[in-house]
Amino acid sequence: MSGDGRPAVADDLVVVEAVAEVLARRGVRQAFGVVGSGNFHLTNALRAQGVGFVAARHEMGAATMADAHARISRTPTVVTLHQGCGLTNAMTGLTEAAKSGSPVLVLAAEATNRHSNFWVDQAGLATAVGATSVRIDDPATAVVDIAAAVDRAVVDREAVVVNLPLSVQQQVVAPGHRDLPAPREPLDRRPADQDVAALADLVRAARRPVFVAGRGARERGTGPLLAALGAASGALLATSAVASGLFHDDAWSLGISGGFSSPLAASLIADADLLVGWGCTLNMWTMRHGALVGADTTVVQVDDRADALGAQRDLDLGVHGGVAETATAVRAALATEPRDGPGYRDDDIAQRLAGGVRWRDHDVPDRSTADRIDPRALLMALDDLLPAERIVGVDSGNFMGHPSVYLDVPDEDGFCFTQAFQSIGLGLATTIGCAIARPDRLAVAALGDGGALMGIAELETVARLAIPMVVVVHNDAAYGAEVHHFGPDGDDLSTVEFPDPDLAAIARGFGLEAIIVRTVDDLAPLADWVADWRAGTPRPAVLVDAKVLTDHPSWWLEEAFRGH
Repeated sequence: MSGDGRPAVADDLVVVEAVAEVLARRGVRQAFGVVGSGNFHLTNALRAQGVGFVAARHEMGAATMADAHARISRTPTVVTLHQGCGLTNAMTGLTEAAKSGSPVLVLAAEATNRHSNFWVDQAGLATAVGATSVRIDDPATAVVDIAAAVDRAVVDREAVVVNLPLSVQQQVVAPGHRDLPAPREPLDRRPADQDVAALADLVRAARRPVFVAGRGARERGTGPLLAALGAASGALLATSAVASGLFHDDAWSLGISGGFSSPLAASLIADADLLVGWGCTLNMWTMRHGALVGADTTVVQVDDRADALGAQRDLDLGVHGGVAETATAVRAALATEPRDGPGYRDDDIAQRLAGGVRWRDHDVPDRSTADRIDPRALLMALDDLLPAERIVGVDSGNFMGHPSVYLDVPDEDGFCFTQAFQSIGLGLATTIGCAIARPDRLAVAALGDGGALMGIAELETVARLAIPMVVVVHNDAAYGAEVHHFGPDGDDLSTVEFPDPDLAAIARGFGLEAIIVRTVDDLAPLADWVADWRAGTPRPAVLVDAKVLTDHPSWWLEEAFRGH
């Protein structure tokens, strides 16, 4: 397995070295982790093969970084962990990756002696959260086994936990067992001809078609294919939150569909007579608890996973096929027999969209006080101040809709939304993973104070790696979603309200710059920081401790409460 510039294979190649070499040859370029005795040699073996390594400060952060990196780079990404507690610490990040179908490979050392302090059922943990578990326990099959694990991650889009027993890691892989099998062929994602014909017929007949693109449409080159089909179909274009930015430059784009939709976008989606989810399950968030699906709307879902079709709502047509393959086939059918009329793209709609479909294009009152800034005013100012070549990672909480819709992103690589598990505390690690994948862009972490404090150890990672990042903390000194959910009922909120932490001092302690923002004028130092970033002048990352209003829930949270 040599001959491409990597270190020559030693005669006494051991299992961890074989694993590292196979991963490097199969396209792994980046690993994250927290190193302990069980994964020390494994991690160094990866580095020796030219795989980059980022040492996180907590395993949950490492797993989340790998998830975000895999999403943005679209390459298999590795997490290396200590046995037992290393894996349990990473479980929330692993769950997010598994639910999102990210090609993440978790290389976990494993204690096989049940009397060991480190023993847990690691395979059971993995499968319990939807990941795939494999064990490399025989040097004779180590190369084949790790190659198959990569195939599962890449071809089947699964998070895979690879358990590496301590007793096996240093065993020698005999020369006769080092041949690397060919990668598994990609799945056949061509849709059935009758499904293509049925969808083409629906598109021709629709007067107000809307396409909603989701996670399955984020593959390279798929966005332009859908945009071209939208033009041929007369369809308006929208995305789920995870695919935000996919149609950024399209004049017929409505932005994010669902709870984050602007009033204009929501009304146009709700009036659709044909709604097609492209790699999107049209779930309660994307369809605003069903409010964006009209009683007479024809609903179609296109997905390359058969079990995803109709999993979230009843369908009039389910198309089993890849998004790119199906869009190409339907466009070819329309070229043979075009639709009549403009569809949803008539002059009236063009004029309405020209007036602005974004939230900031609507009349947004500024409720800021002398002590607390309206998050909408904060984000609009940041959108104007920060460079367009940005990548935004968003944590979870009451605040999360504001950065999702007020911070413009240049394309689908400009936004990373780790919300499949709806955990708070992942946003900072998410943005680090994005920054490693796209160092050409300014990384912007949008956090709440609760999530920031959960993941705050990773500020040291940002400082150590000298990542030019803007960390924006929406600080209401509370778990805002719970305050606004239970407060109107008169419940005791002392369990979800806290003293206001000095996040600026904490950030400076980690080596970052920091500013406290109560009004838009307080952002002036950040403008100087951005000017230096544009000029290529290195400065430490900066944390913005934004003291945001506490007296009103976000609009999307109000919609969610209505849904419950």
